[in-house]
Amino acid sequence: MDWWWVYLAIGLAVGFLAGLLGIGGGMVMVPMLVFVFTAKGFPVEHMMHLALATALATIAFTSLSSVRAHHRHGGVDWAVARTMAPGILAGSLAAALGAGFIPTRPLAIFFTGFMFYAAAQMFVEIKPRSGRQLPGSAGLFAAGAGIGAISSVLAAGGAFLSIPFLAWCNLPLKRAIGTAAANGFPIAVAGTVGYVLQGSRVPDLPQWSLGYVYLPALLLIVAASMPVAPLGARLAHRLPVKRLRVVFALMLFALGLRMLANLW
Repeated sequence: MDWWWVYLAIGLAVGFLAGLLGIGGGMVMVPMLVFVFTAKGFPVEHMMHLALATALATIAFTSLSSVRAHHRHGGVDWAVARTMAPGILAGSLAAALGAGFIPTRPLAIFFTGFMFYAAAQMFVEIKPRSGRQLPGSAGLFAAGAGIGAISSVLAAGGAFLSIPFLAWCNLPLKRAIGTAAANGFPIAVAGTVGYVLQGSRVPDLPQWSLGYVYLPALLLIVAASMPVAPLGARLAHRLPVKRLRVVFALMLFALGLRMLANLW
């Protein structure tokens, strides 16, 4: 617990940025946790798994407040969310279980590649365009499974995949954002369960770990991030958010490169 103040600082930063820029915390949290876990001397071969699992577990808590806010404004298409949920649960759980067999370095490269994609998307501010209608139950199950699997390996709530997909399928953008927020909870829960189960077979994890989830970091990050997210959301209407998104995208590039250097 000698690093308690660092976990609180990560929680404050992630919560504030999530509220201000509307981004998921995993892309920022995972590199930061890798830096801390490296300094603490955690096993290198489990570093990415610990960071991904802990970050994903925080999303299980923080996504609830986001869903409530969108639901109050009628922004969630619950019919679509419920239809996608079984695929999301299956994809997230399977990917988390599979990630336990992937060594740290390939997992870090995969994560960084998508991190760069998210940064580029933010940098050029790509806006999805509608192109077709929503698929049937089988199509939504398949889309949910794919979104859940990728998001589980990236410790993300899936919004960067769900929103473009739903908007492309002619769901109004505000409802696409709210529905993507609702998708984040099953992604986080199923992915966390997978990382806990997979980590339970590993004998040399740090003390206070539940599978691959490092509990001290989880509790302190959640405690710090949830109160400051609304503050970031309020400031979003007063600060030059477009300029801040460009700065944040550049920061993501730098964090990704630094994390790879740490694990190489």
